[in-house]
Amino acid sequence: MSPAQSPSPTQSPSPAQAASVLDPITVRGVRFRNRIVISPMQQYAGTAEGMPTDWHTRHLSAYAVGGAGLVFTEALGICPEGRLTWGDIGAWEDRQIAPLARLAEAIAAHGAVPGAQINHAGRKGSVQRPWHGFNPMSDADVALRGEHPWPTVSASAIPANPGWPTPQEISRDEIQVSLDQFAAAARRVREAGFEALNIHGAHGYLIHSFLSPLSNTRQDEYGGSLENRMRYALQVADAARSEWPADKPIFFRLSCVDDADGGWTLDETVALSRAFADHGVDVVDCSSGGLGRRTTTAVVRREPGYQVPYAERVRRDTGLRTMAVGLIRDPRLAESIVAEGRADFVAIGREALFNPHWPAQAAVALRGPEAFEEWPPAYGWWLKVRSRTLAVSEAAAE
Repeated sequence: MSPAQSPSPTQSPSPAQAASVLDPITVRGVRFRNRIVISPMQQYAGTAEGMPTDWHTRHLSAYAVGGAGLVFTEALGICPEGRLTWGDIGAWEDRQIAPLARLAEAIAAHGAVPGAQINHAGRKGSVQRPWHGFNPMSDADVALRGEHPWPTVSASAIPANPGWPTPQEISRDEIQVSLDQFAAAARRVREAGFEALNIHGAHGYLIHSFLSPLSNTRQDEYGGSLENRMRYALQVADAARSEWPADKPIFFRLSCVDDADGGWTLDETVALSRAFADHGVDVVDCSSGGLGRRTTTAVVRREPGYQVPYAERVRRDTGLRTMAVGLIRDPRLAESIVAEGRADFVAIGREALFNPHWPAQAAVALRGPEAFEEWPPAYGWWLKVRSRTLAVSEAAAE
């Protein structure tokens, strides 16, 4: 059995081995200083050529300074037409390796593991930046910003939303091209120095469009049965692993359930996750929804940790490690998720935008002022002294 297929790096610890979200963890040959992950978050701030800028360096390095164990880039397009907007960055050509390397170096310099996510947006690409409307681009965008729309592809010729352009059904030859592009993107982020890879198979993008029966009505070996609908995702995993080192982990983001009746189900997610174990995937990144409408921008009521049950079910039923994400803001909730064996990693996104030091502050909330010793000394030393002063002042006031 090859190192990429070995089950030992992917097995979750038993419930008797209760851990803290602040404990280190090793997956394959990569050690994470804690289980807190910064989710991939699009910045829509790249150049027209898909290059990152100084903004991306400052944005990502702040999370490493803030104490996270793993910091992911935003989704990197595997080809120009695989991005969402003209502001997305990519890993589709070798010229992008050097600027991506600067991102990896900035993250690693402050103790976090640098991770990269790769993606093909499929039928949800060719849209405006969110603050320009987040709708499919039109001639108006050409006139206003010089940004033209491009044709999109999907598993089947079904629009993502009512009124959206109809994508082209991707052909078998184009499928092979995309697999080669996923492999090449994995090679580029490997050469850039990233230590963890995340494949985006959720939120209505190209991989997700193959998985869901609502977006996949193909009559060939990629459509119909669950085995056929899973085929592309597993081929993508194989393609990425072919260029990704055996001692480095692959995360695979899934929408564990669709946002509509008759769509992809949690039982199907479990089946796909079981198959991942033989295709070099180590961690299932458990999200949900987004096949058509954007769940990230929907204003709906959600409970803290609302997606944690998906991570718990996949972990329990498959033995794979999982990552929980979704409105996790309270350090005690994050702690309970790991301590109770519901997930191996806890990812935060928009809470990190609000507070880049959330992981380091979570450590203080869970372990007290002694945790300031784990902060960068230029911050931690002063804050620990301040905590003593505050304790004395509060005691005197009582």
